[in-house]
Amino acid sequence: MARKRHLSRIAVMQVLFERGYREIDDKKSLRKNIEELGNVDEEFAQTLLEGSLSMEDELKKEIELKAPEWSFDRMDPIARPVLIMGAFELLYANDAPPAVVMNECIEIAKEYGTDETGKFVNGVLNALAKGL
Repeated sequence: MARKRHLSRIAVMQVLFERGYREIDDKKSLRKNIEELGNVDEEFAQTLLEGSLSMEDELKKEIELKAPEWSFDRMDPIARPVLIMGAFELLYANDAPPAVVMNECIEIAKEYGTDETGKFVNGVLNALAKGL
């Protein structure tokens, strides 16, 4: 189950990343990512994507509040989708412990970004989790 959710988060992060650069069909993009990644919890991925998109503006504001020196647009291109997804899970999903959500997001940020991306994601999500 844990591996399926990890892959689900990667699929969602990729959709959020891609839509930051061009117009896409979110559902088709998620479907493509799920097919490429394989063993994914599709229901979880769809819920995570839909929630992240529906709350995106509010999530960006929350993220910027926890990173006051950084506007959302100035953040690392990998950090942005990871933070949107992680913030949604922390603030609204309530189906995984905050430590698990944070660890997953940090690992994805390091895997697709840099160690610095992982540190930044860690700091912002930690600040969000402390407010819970």
